[in-house]
Amino acid sequence: MKTLVLGLGNWIVADDSVGLHVAARLRELLADRDDVEVGEDYWGGLRLMERMEGYDRAIVIDAIVTGAAPGTIHHLTPDAIPTQRSCSAHDMNLTTALQFGRQAGVNLPDNRAILLVGIEAQDILTFTEECTPAVAASIPKAVEEVLKLLETGKTDQGASAHEGDHL
Repeated sequence: MKTLVLGLGNWIVADDSVGLHVAARLRELLADRDDVEVGEDYWGGLRLMERMEGYDRAIVIDAIVTGAAPGTIHHLTPDAIPTQRSCSAHDMNLTTALQFGRQAGVNLPDNRAILLVGIEAQDILTFTEECTPAVAASIPKAVEEVLKLLETGKTDQGASAHEGDHL
């Protein structure tokens, strides 16, 4: 199974960089895996959909703001993303982009094979290269969660990546 692990964010915006930090650690740990590509990106919507082309499964790691305690790790499916923000009025949310791509014949993972690992952010406005302490402390746990998802499809809480539960 060909899997894309993709960290999203911005390296110079506090907790928005958490997905990139997780991906950087995973890149080192998964360097010998031919079936897994670890990457970084800075876009959502159509560009994120295009990045998933040709993969059987995708795990996307990003900062999320839901009101939970900073550092809380959420597991979501594309249909369960609580915000539909996009960086451009000419773009679309991920769910719509995936539907559009499939209608256009793009080879994409099924929505049940796309898992979004959201790490609750505390500060997504301050320009700094460091995450807040609570979010930085969650990075090793998020790395563990992604490794477990790659191996078993389940987190340590027992939920399946295909169930789309909020953990």
